[in-house]
Amino acid sequence: MKKIYLLLTCTGLLAAGCNKDLLNTSPHDRYPESTFWETPEAANAGLVGCYSVLRNQGIFGGKTSNNATALWEETITPNAYNQTDAMSFNSIARGTQMSSTGGIVTSRYADCYSGIGRCNTFLKKVDGVTALDEDTRKEMKGQAYFLRALYYFILENYYGAVPLILDPPDRNAQAKLPRTPRAEVVNSVLNDLDMAATLLPVKFTGADLGRATKGAAMALKARVLLYEASPLLNTSNDVEKWRKAAMAAKEVMTLAGAGYGLFADYRGLFLQPNENNKEVIFDVQYIFPQQGSSFDLICTQYNTNAPLLDLAKTYYMNNGLPITDPASGYKADSPYLRRDPRLYGTFTYPGDMYRGAIIPATRFAITGYGMKKYSLYDSIAPPKDKSDLKDGQSDINFIVLRYADILMMYAEAQNEVSGPDATIFAALDAIRDRVKMPHISNTLSKDALRTEIRHERRVEFAGEGLYYNDIRRWKTAETVMNAPIENYAGKKIETRTFDKLRDYWWPIPVGEKDLNPNLEQNPGY
Repeated sequence: MKKIYLLLTCTGLLAAGCNKDLLNTSPHDRYPESTFWETPEAANAGLVGCYSVLRNQGIFGGKTSNNATALWEETITPNAYNQTDAMSFNSIARGTQMSSTGGIVTSRYADCYSGIGRCNTFLKKVDGVTALDEDTRKEMKGQAYFLRALYYFILENYYGAVPLILDPPDRNAQAKLPRTPRAEVVNSVLNDLDMAATLLPVKFTGADLGRATKGAAMALKARVLLYEASPLLNTSNDVEKWRKAAMAAKEVMTLAGAGYGLFADYRGLFLQPNENNKEVIFDVQYIFPQQGSSFDLICTQYNTNAPLLDLAKTYYMNNGLPITDPASGYKADSPYLRRDPRLYGTFTYPGDMYRGAIIPATRFAITGYGMKKYSLYDSIAPPKDKSDLKDGQSDINFIVLRYADILMMYAEAQNEVSGPDATIFAALDAIRDRVKMPHISNTLSKDALRTEIRHERRVEFAGEGLYYNDIRRWKTAETVMNAPIENYAGKKIETRTFDKLRDYWWPIPVGEKDLNPNLEQNPGY
């Protein structure tokens, strides 16, 4: 019997060896690309993968331990300080960044291309998913065009010229590409945004809420054009560039069916219960436990986005006068009394009510200030189940584009086109009305109004990561960043430097140059 079993076993093995189909197996722990793009569910998963990169540490952060990239962007400005040099943000603030610095300089470059590669693959493959209806396919492609444009905008905005790749990843064809002229990359971004705007709906609802919309594409286009019109890039002050930016912002303001407007409560705008309100045009979605961020942990415990005295001094009194004006009523012994309400909605200070108690200067020992925006923690004691949020447990969405920014974009660009006019003041008045601040005087000159608009942008968007790109595009970084930074009591923490011949652009990471010697380095690095 043993001989018979042995003979049968050998015969079976021989038969199996002759059956080549048995070798054509698929792995059970992954989806091969050759069989992935077959169902609507797979196509949607591929698109979600394009969005997912937004939460990488190089973009807006949240996936890795204690990461809050979106909040740390503020610390490379006079608004805030990152005392641990998390992600090398403080190296940039000090002006000591190099091509080998690592941190955000390296991860932003790599993560943007990761997102681009996913978008390129999606756009190439989705037409082959025949089970998708045409309208759904168009909407999905519109989202991918928007995301590719966003990733490329980030790249060209920080690094300048970068290789423009519009096909799925191919090491042989793409590994040694040189940098594409920045203007060509920008044109590609604008083309993608125009395409996205034609394919996307004005609104998504239900489970699709949070996806990119027609308004998101138009709003990002306005931001791209505003940056192109600004002094850093528009060295001849071509007024037509400003006109295009103003028109793009105006188109968002008048977009039928979008329902955009200012959320009534400035502080509430950044709280989880009010997510996806009418002011939000596009945000990065976080939800715990599936995918949370560490925003609350950073704001209340680590304090690595600590506000600085220079920001505190920037807020006007609630009568609309700067604290340096003798008529303002400012008193040094009660510096936070009767100030612009946006101060109270953005950060906490010594003597403030925080988490149900009056806080001493030692509560936020780094600068005396703690950021409240993008944290649930405020004056009242938090509920017990949220009293000690840890890494990855926050789920407040990060707003990338909001309607107040569109109003400010329009006001800034239109002022450069025509000087002060009624439409500009209407936009600014709406923003001031929300926080019950006096209107900006309509008798100001063009230059004086420009100064007020820049001030208004700083206090309206403090803590949101926009000020760094504002001082870059205005070419004021060389002035405001070459200065000491101080804590709440005026004690110097350190002195920052900014090289106007080098620091307006980030270096191409040394690792990328090692892989691709055809990448030319930015000047000064």
